[in-house]
This record gives sequence, C-alpha cells and structure tokens, in this order.
Amino acid sequence: MNNRPPAPIKFLGYALLWLSTLSIFFYGCSRKTRHSQTPVVHDLPQLKDSGRLVVLTLYSSTSYFIYRGQEMGFQYELAQQFAESQGLTLEVKVARNVYDLERKLLAGEGDLIAYNLPITKEGHDSMTYCGNEIITHQVIVQRSRGGNKPLKDVTELIGKDVYVKPGKYYERLVNLNQELGGGICIHKVTADSIGVEDLIAQVSRGEIPYTVADNDVAKLNTTYYPNLDIRLAISFDQRSSWAVRKSSPLLAQAANEWQKTNDASPAYTASMKRYFETSKALPHSPILSLQKGIISHYDDLFKKYAKKIDWDWRLLASLAYKESNFDTTAVSWAGAKGLMQLMPSTAHAMGVPAGKEQNAEESVKAAVKYLKLTAQSFTSIPEPERIYFVLASYNSGIGHVLDAMALTRKYGKNPHVWLDNVEKYILLKSNEEYFTDSVCKYGYFRGAETYAFVRDIMGRYEQYKKKIKP
Repeated sequence: MNNRPPAPIKFLGYALLWLSTLSIFFYGCSRKTRHSQTPVVHDLPQLKDSGRLVVLTLYSSTSYFIYRGQEMGFQYELAQQFAESQGLTLEVKVARNVYDLERKLLAGEGDLIAYNLPITKEGHDSMTYCGNEIITHQVIVQRSRGGNKPLKDVTELIGKDVYVKPGKYYERLVNLNQELGGGICIHKVTADSIGVEDLIAQVSRGEIPYTVADNDVAKLNTTYYPNLDIRLAISFDQRSSWAVRKSSPLLAQAANEWQKTNDASPAYTASMKRYFETSKALPHSPILSLQKGIISHYDDLFKKYAKKIDWDWRLLASLAYKESNFDTTAVSWAGAKGLMQLMPSTAHAMGVPAGKEQNAEESVKAAVKYLKLTAQSFTSIPEPERIYFVLASYNSGIGHVLDAMALTRKYGKNPHVWLDNVEKYILLKSNEEYFTDSVCKYGYFRGAETYAFVRDIMGRYEQYKKKIKP
C-alpha cells in the first residue's frame, strides 16, 4: 500500500514550511534592526535648534485651562517661565490622564511633563524627575465659620460624615478609619456629575460637613470660598515633580537649575498669589440712589452704549456690577481690568488704546463691541434667549459654551435653551468624565462660575427693572 501523500498535499506542506522559515528569518532581521537603531536624541541643544519646547500636562484648576480665551493655570505659567528662561517658545499638549502623560513623553510626543506627577520608584526607571517639585498631602475640607469648631485632630473624625469621590481619597479614608478602629462615616460619592471641587463648594455652602482634597486644590478653592478650613492633614506627604525622558539629561539639569532660582523670582511669586492667595470674590455695593433712579456713577455710559446692541441699559449695568462692582481700578486674579473686566488682549483687539484699559468709557465701548461680536456666534438662537449665551461667553469664553452645547445635544437636552439645559452641562465641565468627552474641544473649566455669573446678572437685572426706570 502506498502511504505517501498525494503530490498536491506534499507540495503544500513544503510551501508552508518554506513560508514559515522565511517569516522567522525576516522577523529576526527586523527585530535585530529595530533594536540596533540608535535612539533619537532630543535634548536641550536640539530644542534650542528648533526654538520650541513641547510641554505635556493635564486639564485641571491647578495645572492648565482656558479662561476667556486665554491659556491659564499655575503649572502652565511655570512652564512658560521655564521656556522663556531657555529662549524657547512654549507649546502645550494635553493628555487624558497620568498614564497617558507618561506614554506620550516616552513616545516622544512631548519634551517635558509640566504637572504634579507623583514621584515613584517605577517612574525612575524610565524618566528623570526634575524642575518644579512640590510636596502634597490630603486634607479635610471643612467650614471655619458656623456653629461647630473646625476639627484639629484626625481622631475627631470618628462619628463624622465625610463625603469623598472614589479613588485615592476614599482609599485613604478607609485606611485611616481602620487605623482609628472604625467610626468614620464615609460616604462614597459616585455620581459623575459631582467632582472634588463640587464637594468643596458644598462644604462651603453647608450642604455637607466634610470632604477630602489635595492641599493645593483645597488652597486654591479657599480663594473662592474664604469660609473654608483646610489645616487638618490626613495623609503622609507625597513628592510630586515635572519629568523628562532619561535621554534628556541636559533638559533635566536646566529645569533643576531654573527651579533653584525661580522660587524667589517676581514671576513665580505673582503666579503663586494669582492662583493660591488672591481672593476671587468681589465686594458688593447697593444701588447708588433709589430715589433718583441712579444705579451707578456710570449710568450715562451704559445708556449711551447699550443702544448699540439693543440692550436695556440696566442689563449692561448689571453686567458691570458683577464684573467690577463699578470699580474702574479693579484688576482680577486673571488679569482682567477696568469697569467691564476685559482681558488686556481682548480690550486691545476691541480698540482700547494701550494704558486706557481702566478708562470707564473705553471699557464700556469695548465691552459692547465684544458683546456684539459674541452674539454673532449664536445667530441660531433667537432673542431674548441669546442673551444668556452671550453673557455666559463673556465670562467663560465662547469655546466652553460651545462645548456645553455639544454635551447638551449629546445627552438629549435642548442646546438652544440656557436655563436647566446648557447651564447644567457647563457645570459639568469641571468633571473629568465630561471635559474629556470627545465632543468637548476646550477641556477643563470651572463651570460653576459661569452658571452663577449668568443667574446673578439676570437676577439683578430683574431687580433693577423693578426699582429703576428705563
């Protein structure tokens, strides 16, 4: 009996063997070639040749965000200062999370991570920590005013209700509870619509008694809510730093040398004050004269320029009150100036001469021009509804409002209605679940500010209409 396979099968077997051998050969060659390639060097000399420093960071209230069309954030400003010290132009790329930051750095998509990156043993294997280094720890956020005295020791947390987001804050509380033998009433807040800074705001308003945050985030929020106490630490210190690739030793050295001298620089001091010390709240004053029907000393200007955009002058007055409390010398934490608190770049773009940003008439005239241009971005929204979107954009910048409209549309609400629709989604722009959504183009934003801004102006406008003649 002939046991040899038929010729076609025999041929197929040889062919498969030949292909297998060939593939192994080519894989070995490609593997050898890949590992024998010299890594591309992209250290400080190469950066200076290109004239550009690409920084990687994350959207957050302490690192990077866009406000009224301007790039802002404490880490962003420090990165800008470092880039300028090296004669480089700064370019920012935003990652989705810490893992993505490290991945992008190692893949060569950026030159330096400008973010509070936790220093870890594993990180040392692939990166060099350098530049801006800070010590962070978790704190209890509580009210400093009211009936109860602030807690001063972690043992006083026993029997108290603490509301936290899942993750490191929850885990630290669970561990602390075990260390104390139990008794802390830990409430895990799982709703995507509520972030850490939302919980801090709830503490300030007295809606919840305690929450937990990193001390830098907590400190920033005390500039918005002066009734907070953040002195009680509940964790060990954690070192955080910037980072570069191992193949960029000269860049790391430059960042370290810059950090040693920059701590005492006027620019660094100004950035620290802007984000962590300067109050974000304005004082309030009453109507100047109810009997004479005068809201402020600038009513004639509001009446003159409101006509150019078909606004009630009392609405323009309400906007000015919210922005500056009718103080022409006011300068905000973000650098906005004058009666209508325009950012300097916006004021100049609207025709305000340099040095005239705090001139009352120049400020009102420029603000009205800006309001008119802003309204053109919302022509699909009829009046009077459009006013809400224009006011919101005046506060946040058009981009964040467009993001909120996109989220509103995505979740089945009306993107052309502000109250209880778009305003809800601009609130959510401070939460990672939403500002990292693919429909959002402008990232993190403290939406609670714009939410309150619009409601305050319209509410005060209604009061003015009842008390002051048109």
